[in-house]
Amino acid sequence: MLTRRHFIQTTTALFSGAIGSPLLAATRPTAAQKAAWDAQVTPAGFDLTTSNPWGVHPRFLPQRVVANDNLVPGDVHVDAVARYVYHIEEGGTAMRYGVAIARGNLYEAGTYTIKRKVEWPTWTPTQNMIKRDPELYGPVADGVDPGPTNPLGSRALYLFQGNRDTYLRIHGTPEPHSIGGRASSGCVRMIMAHINHLYPQVKTGSTAYLYSAEESVVPRS
Repeated sequence: MLTRRHFIQTTTALFSGAIGSPLLAATRPTAAQKAAWDAQVTPAGFDLTTSNPWGVHPRFLPQRVVANDNLVPGDVHVDAVARYVYHIEEGGTAMRYGVAIARGNLYEAGTYTIKRKVEWPTWTPTQNMIKRDPELYGPVADGVDPGPTNPLGSRALYLFQGNRDTYLRIHGTPEPHSIGGRASSGCVRMIMAHINHLYPQVKTGSTAYLYSAEESVVPRS
């Protein structure tokens, strides 16, 4: 996992060429570029439930589990205690993936609507993030182009409340070793190869439930 010091030291190397670049300002990655990046973040011979070059705890590898009764197929549930995200399927099952959640009080439990989905998104730190830590986020205040080092990774599900973008996301991360911990500034992180599998299964308009530590829903597995 990138440390704070490493992030600061490498900000210029990773991001300075991207800030204000034509890609960020005017274009999106081509299909060929996205396919190349997908191949880059997907292990050779990838098996969803067993591949683990990231060295995460085996319990964070994707599994199909039995869902609790009365959960709506298509919805997404984030268990902040066990560090799982569940996508509810038809027939009483769910796909479960390991996640990382936000540090301290930056985690925002609540009910959200997934109103936008993006493959290989750009990323811009919020004003609150810049104010909270200008040394870390100031150098990338203008945004970061898509790619394997982008903090949102390969896919992002954008969480809204009503028509308000909360700036919370369920997204891929270039820091897979953070899975299982509390690492982000508010978002829910997933291994990129895992969110690439989840992403096409999730429809816009679906509901995402982010449970607090006291309210977590854990399907029977």
